[in-house]
Amino acid sequence: QVQLAESGGGLVQAGGSLTLSCAASGRTFANYHMGWFRQAPGKGREFVASITFSGGNTYYADSVKGRFTISRDNAKNTGQLQMNSLKPEDTAVYYCALGGTISPRVNDYTSWGQGTQVTVSS
Repeated sequence: QVQLAESGGGLVQAGGSLTLSCAASGRTFANYHMGWFRQAPGKGREFVASITFSGGNTYYADSVKGRFTISRDNAKNTGQLQMNSLKPEDTAVYYCALGGTISPRVNDYTSWGQGTQVTVSS
């Protein structure tokens, strides 16, 4: 089982930027597609972005398209989510996840980090 750890969350003003990182343990990171999800208080976990195992294809939720960029470095076993033009509605706990299927569905991902809090003030 791959272990994942997110970092980079924090408090930022609306319009600001943050970069989240996801560090993976183990040598199988490159074999999995990676996704970022978020969960706001009182809401379900929702898809944010995903990237194929090779990094060749990326997918985004409509709500973040054009503002967020997902990337990965398989040589370093890391993934990133660059978030620009942040809005208060982006406030949530952000999770990175790995799975065998490139998908926006939570259940298609089998390894999850503990999450990192992102708070955007208005």
